[in-house]
Amino acid sequence: MPNASTVFVDTNVLIYAADARSVSAAKMKRALELLATEEVCLSFQVLQEFYANAINPRKLGLTQVEASAWCDTWLQYPVASLDAETFVRTLELARRYQISNWDAAILAAAKQLGCAIVYSEDLNHGQDYDGVQVVNPFLGL
Repeated sequence: MPNASTVFVDTNVLIYAADARSVSAAKMKRALELLATEEVCLSFQVLQEFYANAINPRKLGLTQVEASAWCDTWLQYPVASLDAETFVRTLELARRYQISNWDAAILAAAKQLGCAIVYSEDLNHGQDYDGVQVVNPFLGL
């Protein structure tokens, strides 16, 4: 169950964890380390984005079976669903911080689960979005 030490991971963490190409070796190692040592949460949006990128031949190029197996692994973590309250929060965050709806949905889901940290390389590293701080775990890699 999520608690104050729980972190939320964005899609890019999952993609790097599943990316066995040598060009991403350092990021893969870091992503796998985070997933093994942190109390991780995610959302169905993150899972959907992972799956779409995983089966894309220009991204990870996994088969549907391989991508589904990774998703089965990610489903072991607490997963936020989109409810009306989270949707309204998403719209508020997108408007207030001038970020995409998709990024705002990540932040709203993290808040819904009580996470104070979101690991992502897509948002501003170090910025606090209404009590949820973004940390880019891949800086310097």
